[in-house]
Amino acid sequence: MATYIYQTIPSSEAEEPTRFELKQSMNDDPLTQHPESGAPVKRVITGGYGFNVSGSEKSVPMPSTGSSCCQSGGCGCT
Repeated sequence: MATYIYQTIPSSEAEEPTRFELKQSMNDDPLTQHPESGAPVKRVITGGYGFNVSGSEKSVPMPSTGSSCCQSGGCGCT
């Protein structure tokens, strides 16, 4: 089971969106409504993890393309 992040879609500019996590099968359709309140929601795409390319002379970690990891400057992003 994967954990997905969802965010409510505000009905006005004064309303703040809220985020929540939900464990779902990768085969499940994305939610369109909050499971408790019924408010409209969308799935949030986040940065994810880098990966290592193996089998070569040098294994190089691939940094995430998300901006949040690079703001602190400690993740090796260029």
